[in-house]
Amino acid sequence: MAGPIRRRAGGSEAAGADDPLSGLAPLLRVQPHLDDVCRFGGAWAAPHEQEPARQAYFHLVTRGQATLQRPGRAPLQVTAGDILLLPRGDAHVFHGVGPPPSTQLPVTVRHAQSLRFKTTVGAEPDVELICGRLAFEAAPQTLIVTALPDLLVLSVGAQPLAIRFAPLLAGIREELNDLRAGAVAVAENLASALFMMMLRAHLETSAPAEGLLRLLGQPLTARAVRAMVRDPVHPWTLDELAATAAASRASLVRAFRAAAGVAPLEFLTDLRLGLAHHRLRTETVSLDRLAAEVGYQSAAALSRAFLRKYGVRPGQARQAEAPPTAG
Repeated sequence: MAGPIRRRAGGSEAAGADDPLSGLAPLLRVQPHLDDVCRFGGAWAAPHEQEPARQAYFHLVTRGQATLQRPGRAPLQVTAGDILLLPRGDAHVFHGVGPPPSTQLPVTVRHAQSLRFKTTVGAEPDVELICGRLAFEAAPQTLIVTALPDLLVLSVGAQPLAIRFAPLLAGIREELNDLRAGAVAVAENLASALFMMMLRAHLETSAPAEGLLRLLGQPLTARAVRAMVRDPVHPWTLDELAATAAASRASLVRAFRAAAGVAPLEFLTDLRLGLAHHRLRTETVSLDRLAAEVGYQSAAALSRAFLRKYGVRPGQARQAEAPPTAG
């Protein structure tokens, strides 16, 4: 599997009301949850287990250098100004530069507002990490999260920080250092903008093979995708989608097949089933209601389509995702 994708901040920005990158906005409503401010020195390690709710992990390196270790992967050195996103919430460990320590210094934990402040005891901190989780609120995981690499690193730089990202990254750090009233809420709003910019930078500077990002990367297909995402329940026809995209039916089909290997209405089916799969994992909803809310005429029709796509019925998928009961 490919290694982490590391980006430099910057790059050109498209302009105009028909900017295809604006299609990311309704798809990627990201809600950051800040958890920890870690200030470590000496021999330290900070493990993170697989995120059970499949939220993304993110880390802002605001001071010093550290090592990211993931199972089966080569260590990755990160430095101040790096922003890391693990879209699938994979398990990982941070530790100091060099090999993992055999013994670790104790860590004190102080709670303030909704944050944990973690500090090593017995060594002057030389690394600061701001850690949290990122929820992709409106996006079905099958369409968004799987279109991203296992690890995305935006290298903003330490001295100086890139102009666009400096105010956001510095603002988050200042809010959490000062902890004035509403600091966490302000920091999370800044982080939301930061990650939208991060994902935009990834799309601008990569040439992904994933169909969704290719579709969003060209105006003709992006207009049709945005329409379907805004209203997946609408009984879209190829004629309507072509009119929305300001293209002929044949041109739209060719563009979709070239970008994603599927026709527009096949993409719509994937979108609806992805939404259904996401809802089954995250909500308790009847199959009749779910079918209506993702564009199917009946629970039976949804169940048949779900089985063709995922190899299991919706009820089986729900049971597989249910947490184990305590024994």
